[in-house]
Amino acid sequence: MRYAGINIKRFYNLDSGVCKKGKIPVKYKELMGLVASFVLRCDDCIKYHLIRSYEEGVTDEEIEETLSIGLIVGGSITIPHLRRAFEIWDELKNK
Repeated sequence: MRYAGINIKRFYNLDSGVCKKGKIPVKYKELMGLVASFVLRCDDCIKYHLIRSYEEGVTDEEIEETLSIGLIVGGSITIPHLRRAFEIWDELKNK
């Protein structure tokens, strides 16, 4: 990142460290990140966590359950993001 000062670099470093394998497998950390991003309605973040979930071998059923949790927490306002999330997931599987 060209304009990243020390504080931005520290934040990214913290983010990377939290997402590494630990007591909770990376796969589940990505699914937790997906729910948080979904509830916050951040499409860029949703896409990122879907890509990482795909890379971690998450199944269709796990994505559906995860997004169902997000829908319960976030409510009907998240429905447009739900549609886009499923479209992105389908694109990932079909490339």
